[in-house]
Amino acid sequence: MVFKHILDKIFGVILLILLSPILAIIAIAIKLDSKGPVIFKQKRLGKDGEIFEIYKFRTMYVDAPDIRNEDGSTFNSDNDPRVTKVGNILRKTSLDELAQLFNILKGEMSFIGPRPDLPEQLERYSDDEKRKLNVKPGITGYSQAYYRNSIKAEDKFKNDVFYVDNYSLILDIKIFLATVKSVIFRSNINNNN
Repeated sequence: MVFKHILDKIFGVILLILLSPILAIIAIAIKLDSKGPVIFKQKRLGKDGEIFEIYKFRTMYVDAPDIRNEDGSTFNSDNDPRVTKVGNILRKTSLDELAQLFNILKGEMSFIGPRPDLPEQLERYSDDEKRKLNVKPGITGYSQAYYRNSIKAEDKFKNDVFYVDNYSLILDIKIFLATVKSVIFRSNINNNN
């Protein structure tokens, strides 16, 4: 895991430098599209249950209501009126997640790992599901790579525990490649469960 942490930091710095023009364009587009901050911040569960503030490029109008599915997962839809025009593009391409490069540099997240949940989700975890907190959360993970938003929260938890139990550099590479494929082909973007 120390090697993974070092790789995260190295690639985080390299990507921030290489992607800085794209990050600037995204920030300008968000500002021109709607009023409000460029970065959306939200409390999330990190490694060992530590709470941290996750960063995302803002995709919704300011003060949009928080709508959840029955299982507590985030509601996603192609016709969500809370999402701005630029936000819709950012979500479909997953570019809104690029702001989490700063979370990686701060040591709060990794490129690959279980997606971080809201702190109130902790009370819904079974003892087995709590093991997902044994590793740093990731920008992408097993569920996001292979299913994106097409499965229920309980299935995502099972996949998170599978990741923790089977962690390897090879698995991380497979998840990364599957994530790229999922984003390019825009598969399983919305959860219509």
